[in-house]
Amino acid sequence: MYAIVDIAGQQFKVEAGMEIFVNRLKAGNGTALEFDKVLLVDDGNAVKVGSPFVEGAVVKATVTDDSVKAKKVLVFKKIRRKGFQKLNGHRQKLTKVHIDAIA
Repeated sequence: MYAIVDIAGQQFKVEAGMEIFVNRLKAGNGTALEFDKVLLVDDGNAVKVGSPFVEGAVVKATVTDDSVKAKKVLVFKKIRRKGFQKLNGHRQKLTKVHIDAIA
C-alpha cells in the first residue's frame, strides 16, 4: 500500500515504515504529524485518485530528526577575462520524518 502526499508544497510517494527527508517543518523530535493532503492511495486492489485530495485519507508520521542538513550545493560565478571568481556554498535544512501508517 502506498500513497502520494503533498508535504510542505512537495509531493512524496510514501509507504508505511519509510523515512523521508522533507523541507524544514515547525515540529520537534518525536512530534506526531498527520498529513491530510493525500492525492492518491493505492491499496493493492483499487486506486483512489482525489480531486484534488482523497476524502478521509490521512498519513500518520512522526518526526525523528528536525536538524538534518542536505548535501552542500556550490554556486560558482566567473566573468571571463576580468579576473572575477566567486564561490558560495549552501546547505538546505531538512526534517527527517518516519511514516507510521496510511489510513
